[in-house]
Amino acid sequence: MKIISQNKKAHHDYFLLDTYEAGIELKGTEIKSVRLGNVNLKDSFVRIKNSEVYVENMHIAPYDHGNIFNHEARRTRKLLLHKKEILKITNKLKEGGLTVVPTKMYFSGSKAKLEIALAKGKKLYDKRNDLKEKAAKKDIEKSLKNYY
Repeated sequence: MKIISQNKKAHHDYFLLDTYEAGIELKGTEIKSVRLGNVNLKDSFVRIKNSEVYVENMHIAPYDHGNIFNHEARRTRKLLLHKKEILKITNKLKEGGLTVVPTKMYFSGSKAKLEIALAKGKKLYDKRNDLKEKAAKKDIEKSLKNYY
């Protein structure tokens, strides 16, 4: 599994509950750009319309050697999931308080896959606690290195 891009902001802003692996419908020049690693998931989000799942605002840079058929950088792309998975996600979203965010894009074999997660938003004090815990872990590791 070769990771192309990760959404670190999603881990900072949300509690990630369930993850799903989705295929993604890409055009010819998009997959070439993805293979070069020109993907940004930072401000992207997932929307469900008419029992179909779409990722919006995901940035795939235009392919350098493309021609007039080059793709739009932030177009809406369809995600490929099983119907049962779509129904499960839809039912959990109807309960309220949850959203779906893309967390990482990677290659599984020769296919590009997008990992999406059901997520619940963090409050400001949750984010502060995470930062404090991360800083404490760094201090402990640093002191252990100096000790040995």
